[in-house]
Amino acid sequence: MTGAAPPPVLYRAAGPVTLVGGGPVAAERLALALALAPEAVAADSGGDVRLPGGAAFRAVIGDMDSLADPARLAAAGVPLHRLAEQDSTDLEKCLYSVEAPLYLGVGFLDGRLDHTLAALTALTRRPAGRVLLVGAEDVAFLCPPRWEIRLAAGTRVSLWPLGPVAGRSEGLRWPIDGLAFRPDARTGTSNEATGGPVRLQVDAPRMIVILPVAHLGAAVASLRRA
Repeated sequence: MTGAAPPPVLYRAAGPVTLVGGGPVAAERLALALALAPEAVAADSGGDVRLPGGAAFRAVIGDMDSLADPARLAAAGVPLHRLAEQDSTDLEKCLYSVEAPLYLGVGFLDGRLDHTLAALTALTRRPAGRVLLVGAEDVAFLCPPRWEIRLAAGTRVSLWPLGPVAGRSEGLRWPIDGLAFRPDARTGTSNEATGGPVRLQVDAPRMIVILPVAHLGAAVASLRRA
């Protein structure tokens, strides 16, 4: 897509949007995401997921190579947008064609490992977006240049670089100041909050923050402030 015209925006939302992928989607995680981001858009086979309460997707977006029942969705009046280009994943297709202030993604972390890695990489390709991926145990998002959250002492704060990145921290048991992170060298998994505010500064949009899913609401609030 390099050098091509900007892709069209297919759906605009005034509030946060839940993106539903084709990986495992636990009902309680979907309900949690929809409580925070009530409008739902499916990435390809995510459209086969049944939304609670008879709710309907606002759109299904993707290359449509794995959606099992497009006829059911079309009969319900759900717009189906087939984007044939193969330079991006279905998650990325949703991110560039849905305009929203914040995105919660379910069905992207708990399935195939290659799909999970592709989803995390997609976050670095949309650094201006506020995207949180929600799994059975974790919530993962790209760290903004400056980020702050209040966490209880002992709360897991894992940092995973997707490229060279450095930064500074406050409120972590093991500070990151002066460290050069790289996925093939130094990573920052299993760090912990010391209690009170955790503050991070990073010099490049390449650091993934991973928190326990119980802190999804706090993570959403922190990205809205960032």
